[in-house]
Amino acid sequence: MESKGHLVVLGYGDVGKSIVNILSGGPFRFVVVDSNEKVFENVDFDHLIGNGSDEDILVEAGVKTASFVFVALNDDTNVIFATLICRSLNPETTIVARANSVKSIDKIYKAGADYVSSLSVVAGQMLAKMTANCVGKSCRIDEDIMLYEGIEIEKHRVEKGSFLDNKSIESLDLERKIGCTIIGIERGRVVTTAITRQTSIKAGDMIAVVGSNKQISEFKERYLD
Repeated sequence: MESKGHLVVLGYGDVGKSIVNILSGGPFRFVVVDSNEKVFENVDFDHLIGNGSDEDILVEAGVKTASFVFVALNDDTNVIFATLICRSLNPETTIVARANSVKSIDKIYKAGADYVSSLSVVAGQMLAKMTANCVGKSCRIDEDIMLYEGIEIEKHRVEKGSFLDNKSIESLDLERKIGCTIIGIERGRVVTTAITRQTSIKAGDMIAVVGSNKQISEFKERYLD
């Protein structure tokens, strides 16, 4: 498991399975870590049984030489610890993580993650698809992300004079007011998914918004129509 450039998936719950389903269809070599041996019954990919925030397990999974690490654990404390250890073991790897709570996003970034998403099932597909389109730290968000349980991802252009122009994520507070989330901003030819409360939206940006059908409709009615 020490071959250069493989991927490591920590956690084989809903998000981890979503990631593996996509990675299995491509030319990726990956290993999955989960503490529950029962989840690996009848699977045919490399896996390890153990705690994804345990340094010895991470070393055995080959984090030191991994090109990407997906942290899809169910507890944000473990997500933070796993991210810290992975970053320490491999400063050059790209770490993408799932936050179980919005409140943990900043802490996970500070622990060393490159990309964090707070929506569980969608996060798995978004992060896995994003991997295939990354060049360095810049990534392209695909149009064809498959969605679950009425969740949508839509891209919208921010026009000049829009209410959204020059607004920060914190001032918009979309998660509290509507429930949807801005997960990516395309500015020029660069897409960033490292969205924090201080991130500002500018006229001309293409924003990727995720939420339920109802939330997306309310977002468009309030801010785009």
